[in-house]
Amino acid sequence: MNSWHKSQEGRNYKYHRETLLNYGVNRWGLNRTYSVDKVSELIRKCAPDSYESWVNYYFEHARQQKNDGIEITKEYLRDLGERLYVKLSEVVHKELSSITEKECVDYVYNLVINRTYEGYFIEINTVYGALEKELGVEIEPAPDAWDRRYCVDFFIKITEQRYIGIQIKPVTGQSLDQYQWEHIHAANHAKFKEKYAGQVFFIYSAKKKILNADIIPEIRAEIARLS
Repeated sequence: MNSWHKSQEGRNYKYHRETLLNYGVNRWGLNRTYSVDKVSELIRKCAPDSYESWVNYYFEHARQQKNDGIEITKEYLRDLGERLYVKLSEVVHKELSSITEKECVDYVYNLVINRTYEGYFIEINTVYGALEKELGVEIEPAPDAWDRRYCVDFFIKITEQRYIGIQIKPVTGQSLDQYQWEHIHAANHAKFKEKYAGQVFFIYSAKKKILNADIIPEIRAEIARLS
């Protein structure tokens, strides 16, 4: 191993500054298909029985897809490495030297607080729009008093006295535990139904998609019941 190598697993090396190297390779697309061809596809086609057979197969078949299919050589890979060094030593070095402590503090706060907040409401509003389109009815934001008293985010108005409640819960990084949420808010939702006749439905979402889409026919049935 060389001094910049951290460890070795078979033929694969781990590098002391791998995070930085990986950042540069990804930022400037040096490992993209157009630069080094479809390596996963190539090795499956090769099905090598030795390291040497893979090396030979790669340099025989790999092509620079952004350069009219010119073959990839060891010299070409060396050129990619040299370009990576230039980018890291000049561009990234300049960026690092100009960064300030205040910028880092501001970034962390924005990442944890502001971005999470905006992402949460983007998720809710996207799902809310999709649900409205799916049901073919207008869904309106609930008044603050309803949010506090009944734990309802949105509502569907059937008549002046009859409403259906909707609560949207983005699910991120955890398994869906719908019974937990429904149990916590059961009393509030019972009060809503007693006053406005309609049920409150939970909509669970992830990545801007409705997870429990099977609830939609139930909402349609409730609309029909109250109409």
